Amino acid sequence: MDKQPTGQAGKTGNYFKYAIGEIVLVVVGILIALSINNWNEARKATIFEDEILNLIDQNLEIDSISISKELYKTKQAVELTDRLLQKVSQKEYGDSLNNWMGKIISFERFKSQSSAFEVLKARGIEAISNKELQIKLISYYDESLYKLYESLDDVNVSFKADWVPVIKTDFSDFKWKEYCIPTDPKAFFEKPSSIILFKIYKDNRSGQVGNMESALAKLSEIRTLIKEDFK
Repeated sequence: MDKQPTGQAGKTGNYFKYAIGEIVLVVVGILIALSINNWNEARKATIFEDEILNLIDQNLEIDSISISKELYKTKQAVELTDRLLQKVSQKEYGDSLNNWMGKIISFERFKSQSSAFEVLKARGIEAISNKELQIKLISYYDESLYKLYESLDDVNVSFKADWVPVIKTDFSDFKWKEYCIPTDPKAFFEKPSSIILFKIYKDNRSGQVGNMESALAKLSEIRTLIKEDFK
């Protein structure tokens, strides 16, 4: 059997070594490219997460201010309702009741600043690396705000269905947030239906208080977690 010349065998061996070296270089190049690409993607994801959390925090700050203001007014309305019912039970129908009613029946139409969260949902909630923060964000925007809107809607519906007809028939003057003046205070306050109306409205406002306090508590937890992420 013919043997391959020694020189030819050496050339073949060198060729294979060269080919293997080229393959190794290509593989290393691909791995480096993938590594750089992964690093770039991770960097982009981190930048997006930081930016979206900053925007969400700004939205939550606006929500916090709005809810806190309405919470104060709602608690005031509940307190004034108790005081009004106390006065009426004592058959005291002074002008102060007119001013109290202006605050009792008025309310704000709260709308959450949720644009940043909507952007996050479109991108995917998993863009937030902190799992606890993911859960709390979903809980606030999809649960707490839903309950808050529901209680606000109850108040709005009650005002339109119950108070507007009374204002039209039993009041001589009315100014939103300032006063309600019954045509005949004694007759109005001594009607059982008027007392029931105040009590029902108070119950609706009390439910509103609970939902606002719950929303503020969750909102505060989220903002604390966001600040910890930025440390």
